[in-house]
Amino acid sequence: MAMATTASTASHTSLASVTLEVADPEAARRFYTAFGVDTYIRLRATEAHSTGFRGFTLALTVSGPATVDSFVDAAMSAGATVLKPAAKSLWGYGGVVQAPDGTIWKIATSAKKDTGPATREIDEIVLLLGVEDVKATKQFYVGRGLTVARSFGGKYAEFTSDESSPVKLALYKRRSLAKDLGVPADGTGSHRIVLGSTADTFTDPDGFVWEAAASLAPTPS
Repeated sequence: MAMATTASTASHTSLASVTLEVADPEAARRFYTAFGVDTYIRLRATEAHSTGFRGFTLALTVSGPATVDSFVDAAMSAGATVLKPAAKSLWGYGGVVQAPDGTIWKIATSAKKDTGPATREIDEIVLLLGVEDVKATKQFYVGRGLTVARSFGGKYAEFTSDESSPVKLALYKRRSLAKDLGVPADGTGSHRIVLGSTADTFTDPDGFVWEAAASLAPTPS
């Protein structure tokens, strides 16, 4: 399928932060510190109702299988549930875990063999939003000022990110994302995630909320 690249003519907007809404911020902070991703996310308390698949995953790209195993083991030791054990696939090696707060994390590498020892280094974190219509949501975001980095028809779209942004944003079909993660696609209630915008506050067609990053102060340590 041909790759299409789209540039926005609107004022530039990008993903500045990712805030997970959790029932117990202190417990979540302990987990994410042990997991090794605490510097990439923010936390805040919520009592919002949520059941089933929340429609997103945070995906870690790392250097090799041993590093994938290192992150999966750290997550399990801190209380995560394994949704998909780390294993080889056509595209590389990876596994999926669910944090105690319900957030699903995918840890993967394109390498099938280790070229060095395990590290605790993360090459990239991508926030994958599961949406009903990738093309329509992509155009919505272009209209809000985001710039498409690459796009594969109605299956996947990825946006450019600033160097200061800790997480890259991408879109994937909701049912395809749920299948990839090994969970049912159905879910109700809050997504339990808030995206920090370098521009204004808005809500996308699938109900994901963006707030001006300046108003998204992290919870105190």
